[in-house]
This record gives sequence, structure tokens and C-alpha cells, in this order.
Amino acid sequence: MSKDHRPKARVAKGFRDIGPDEIRGTRRMLARIQEVYEAYGFEPVEQPFVEYTDALGKFLPDQDRPNAGVFSFQDDDDQWLSLRYDLTAPLARFVAENQQKLPTPYRSYRQGWVFRNEKPGPGRFRQFMQFDADTVGSASPVADAEVCMMAADTMEALGIPRGQYVMKFNSRKLLDGFTETYGIGEDVKLIWLRALDKLDRLGPEGVSLLLGEGRKDESGDFTKGAGLSGKQIEASLAFATAPTLESRFVSGSRNGEEGLRDLEAMQALFQAAGYGEDRIRYDSSVVRGLEYYTGPVFECELLMETKDEEGRTVRFGSVGGGGRYDDLVARFTGQQVPATGFSIGVSRLYAALKLVGKAEESSTLAPVVVLVMDKDRQGDYWRMVQALRAGGIRAEMYAGTAGMKAQMKYADKRGAPLVVIQGGDEKARGEVQIKDLRLGAELAGNIATHAEYAAQRLAQFSVPESEMVAAIAKALAG
Repeated sequence: MSKDHRPKARVAKGFRDIGPDEIRGTRRMLARIQEVYEAYGFEPVEQPFVEYTDALGKFLPDQDRPNAGVFSFQDDDDQWLSLRYDLTAPLARFVAENQQKLPTPYRSYRQGWVFRNEKPGPGRFRQFMQFDADTVGSASPVADAEVCMMAADTMEALGIPRGQYVMKFNSRKLLDGFTETYGIGEDVKLIWLRALDKLDRLGPEGVSLLLGEGRKDESGDFTKGAGLSGKQIEASLAFATAPTLESRFVSGSRNGEEGLRDLEAMQALFQAAGYGEDRIRYDSSVVRGLEYYTGPVFECELLMETKDEEGRTVRFGSVGGGGRYDDLVARFTGQQVPATGFSIGVSRLYAALKLVGKAEESSTLAPVVVLVMDKDRQGDYWRMVQALRAGGIRAEMYAGTAGMKAQMKYADKRGAPLVVIQGGDEKARGEVQIKDLRLGAELAGNIATHAEYAAQRLAQFSVPESEMVAAIAKALAG
């Protein structure tokens, strides 16, 4: 292939490569979350990455074209398919398709990648992982309260102490009551909701612009606003910042009254179960951006502080959220099926755990590398590797074709703690040489001249081949 036609090696915009430490640390974090969810009686389930576009609905995109906000393509039958943009819409399809086989309520959890065809930014990717738990088939506020309590227990299981996180809850029905009272029409209601959802990030001034004529962001892109009047904007901000449920404006509408009753029932359950406001509390600013929420909504916020791109101190913010979505399954069945759930942003939560030193970073040692000194004796080296693995030691035989110098360089790049060397002389004596690369690097720092270096075989010792596994286990432990 000519140089002009070679593809450029680059990761796609809005995506990222992930290294072994983060992968292993994330797996450990997910295992802790899973333990909590299992303790609550939730069962695992998985749905595919790809769904028919009409099954996902139009809750994320605002336009009719199926690729607005989602990655979509057509199959051989001209059917539109899309990569899932969350784990909730596929669950609704699954429940509708298997309703007769599933218990009611159906309690499940799932984890996996989701995809958003949106503008990427710092820390904002088009592919990210979520971990969800949902109860489908219960209209009781108990199901909503349980999800909040489970999320709070999850934060503590991950080592985040009380005072550094809070579960906040609100109700879409209260929001609906407000829009009815203040004449905010259905044509701009979603814009209104999404604007209020940005209150923590943009502050009252930025949200006021989004509620009015619109806002230009740092990149110069303009977002059209809801076009509300000054009175509507002022009332909206007061509504979204009311400090307590008791001080909250409640309209005379049926939605507002139902929303208030739901939240009061949840508060009573939290108090009865011993979850104080230091763990779970009402917060009027919780809105949640997706259109399908119909009742209580909740969000988990981490309160520890970090720095933004300009060095300013900011709170870490939301690492998960959810709410009640009683109409989502009905899109398939025509009958309302109550449901509620919570979703954790896995990458964001892992970044937060790293920030406070609670991420279980990789403690897995790189493998011991058995060098290939004689290509005609690869079977011997392979038996050494198998013996090490049988002894519970990570090990690999060098699989390249280079000489010893390159093999040592390879082991160093791999971070190998030890290498095993057996040339013809060692084979004749029934021995192996074990070189401790960690100790060798430490000792080399104290050598002043090349002559000293050449005169010493740093951190290298011989053992009978029959004692190799025990000697390596001891060296690793020491």
C-alpha cells in the first residue's frame, strides 16, 4: 500500500482506548456494585447492543430522523437499527416481549456499553458504560424508595463515606403541576426540563438563557432556548431551587398533588429504614433530562471537590440517576406497566473513586517471563511456564524471535517482576537463572561506574530447576 493511501492511526472522535489498570479496577468496582444489587434480590439480565430504532423510541432525539442523537443504520431488509443509547429502553422491549414468563414485579440489573451520537467534550464520550437496576411491575413508592436506598448502600460499599455523597429525589409530577400552572406548553416542555437539568453545571444565569432566547457555549455553538417570559423564567428558577419539600410550590393540579403524596410516602420510608438526610434528601433541582420519566426522579451526587480545566474548585457532581417511567413498556403493549430504576455512570464513578483513593487499582503483577535462549528447546521453556501457572503464578514464554537483549527489553516493557533464564550451561547443571528486574533496577541506581555494573550480575541467582516454582513464589512474596 502506498504511503498516500495508508489510513491514519487515530481513535474515533468521542471514543477512547482503555488500559489494563482501569479495566481491572472497573471490574472490581462492578463486582462490589453487583454484590449490593444481588443482596437486594435483583437478578442479572442482558440485552443486545443493537435494537430496532422504533423500539428505542424518540426519547433522546428531538427530530424525526432516526440518527439524531443515536447511531443508526439500515439492514438488508431496509429496517432501521440503532446502537442503544441507554439500558432502559431495551429493558422495556425485553419485558414487553417476555411479560408472560417474568415474575411481577420483575427486578433486574444489567451493565454494558451505551452510545450517544452527540457532540463530545472533555470527559464526555460517545461510548460509555452504565450499570442499571430496575423494578418493573410495581406502582408503589416503596419501589422508588428502595432504589434510592440501594444506591446509597452502593456508595458506601464502594468506600465513599457519608457526607461525601447524597441521593437526591424529586418528582416529575410536581414539575408537570408547575408547567400546567404557568402555561408552559408541551412544545417547549422538554427544552424546559433539559434546561433545569443543567442548573448544577451552568448555574442560574446559564439556565435563564436556556429558558429564554438561548445560549452560546464556550465553543460558539448556539442552543435555542424555550422562549419563556421573564415571569415564567423567574418562577422556574425559584421552583427549581426551593430548599425543602415542605416549602415547595404545589399547584392545585392532580399531577402536583400526586407528586407530593409520592414524595411524602418515600420520605416516610427513608425515615422508618434509618436513612437520614445525610444520605437521601429531597432536592427541587433534580429534573433528569430524558422525556420518559413520569414520577419520582433521583440522582446520586458526590460532594467531594476536584478541579476543572481552569483550576477552579468544583464538586465532582452526579455519578448516576434514574426515576419512574410508567409509560415505556406501554409503547409495546398498549397497557401501562409501572417501572422505576437507577443507572450508574461507570466511568465517571470510577474516576471519582480514583480521586478519593478508593479505586481498587490493579494489584495484578505482570507475568514472569521465561526467556527463549535456545529455539530448539521451546518445549522445555513451555513446560517451565506451565509449571509456574500450575503453581498459581502468572507466566508467559517469550513468543517473539529476537535475541536475549531484545527479550530483556520486552520483559522490562511488560513490567515483568522476574525473568527465567536457562541456556545450555544451566540446562547441563539442571538449574535455572532467576533475575529480579525490580531489585536489579533498585541496585543499579547505586552503581557509579560501568565497570561496577559489568562486574555484578544484579539481583540474579540460580536454583535447581525442580525448585524454580517455589523460589519464584518466594521472590514475588518478598
